Amino acid sequence: MNIWQADFYRSPQQDTTGKILWELLICNATRSFEYAASCPQKEANSSWLTDQIQLAAGDQVPDIIQVFRPQSLSLIEAAGRNLGINVEPTRRTFTLKQWLQEKQYSTAIDKAPPVPLPENLWGEQWRFATLSAGDVETAFSDRPIPILHLPEFLKPLNLGLPSTAPVPGVVIYGGRQSMRLVRWLNEARPVSLNYIAGAPDGLVLEAGLADRWIVATFEDAEVAAAAKAYQQRQQLSQGLHFLLVQPDDSGMTYSGFWLLQPED
Repeated sequence: MNIWQADFYRSPQQDTTGKILWELLICNATRSFEYAASCPQKEANSSWLTDQIQLAAGDQVPDIIQVFRPQSLSLIEAAGRNLGINVEPTRRTFTLKQWLQEKQYSTAIDKAPPVPLPENLWGEQWRFATLSAGDVETAFSDRPIPILHLPEFLKPLNLGLPSTAPVPGVVIYGGRQSMRLVRWLNEARPVSLNYIAGAPDGLVLEAGLADRWIVATFEDAEVAAAAKAYQQRQQLSQGLHFLLVQPDDSGMTYSGFWLLQPED
């Protein structure tokens, strides 16, 4: 599958008359393919992008264009529709971000304060949990799980984690809302679930390109200690952690499982 990573954003560079330029950067995961073009701000639209993507592609139109910057997304999506190319919003455009950093361009994304999950999605209970790295792939392989998100690059073996390494996670018991919750999570595209110390403490879900959701808040000292252990284990697992949603604690039925890792 031919996958591109693309960014279209205001350039820190200006033209010879001092006017603002917008720059398009496209590459593949290995940077064996790179394409760059710029235009005056007044020409920065989906028509210009469509023409440039056609020029870049030639006879090799990509199957997917991945985009990490919210400000780039709508224009690239419009160009993608013009050309019949799927556009995937994702924070995990590692190669493109490295290229931007080499050019000393910013990859920072402005994020709004986190907001509570919709009330109709709240589960009945939740808890911290741990799986050994060796069990992460196998623990649910023989069970039907409606939504199972195990990307190759996050599998413990591909991260070089020993099979005995503890991988921390959060389990939500969703009760009757279990499937509604996992469908919402799937559309939200979870990235990481972070412990945030405060008054009260909380768990904040990073999702999509810049979304932040409050999953839980707590003031109990015992829960706070467990949250700190959860955070410390992430530091030992290269940030790898998981989110598991199940209807109850019977261990018989699972609704959704995500492997997660922070990515700004």
